Amino acid sequence: MDKFTIKFTLIYWLDITRLEGIYMSIQDYQLNYLKVRVETASPGELTLILYEEFCKKLMISKNLLSKGLVDEMRIQVFKAKDILNELIITLNMDYDISKNLYELYWYYNNRLANFLISKDVAILDEVLEFGQSMVDTWKLAIQSLKPGDSL
Repeated sequence: MDKFTIKFTLIYWLDITRLEGIYMSIQDYQLNYLKVRVETASPGELTLILYEEFCKKLMISKNLLSKGLVDEMRIQVFKAKDILNELIITLNMDYDISKNLYELYWYYNNRLANFLISKDVAILDEVLEFGQSMVDTWKLAIQSLKPGDSL
């Protein structure tokens, strides 16, 4: 994956651009931390951050739906779909695993579309389970790297 593309996507979709001014709320500190994390991350770590943010958007969506805040929930689901779309377009299709990931991303993107129509929390849980498994997989992959190796 192209590190610049992933960084731009993360900064854009994580709403980091509002870190201006003297006063910073707790949320601003969290966003600032995430911005630094993105700017200093390896390509593998950037992919992990995307998966983590994907899961975060889905958990927020679930919480918003339980509160009846459907419009806000839709915004978070669309952000999660955008992350999946970014993962799709950054795949290097020269590798067989990329073709498999493409199919998975496409499937779960469609599941999110189904969720937006049905509001069936079981669908959201299914997609969240996939996202969490990808987070766990990437954490293991990053931990197993030898110094100097990269994903």
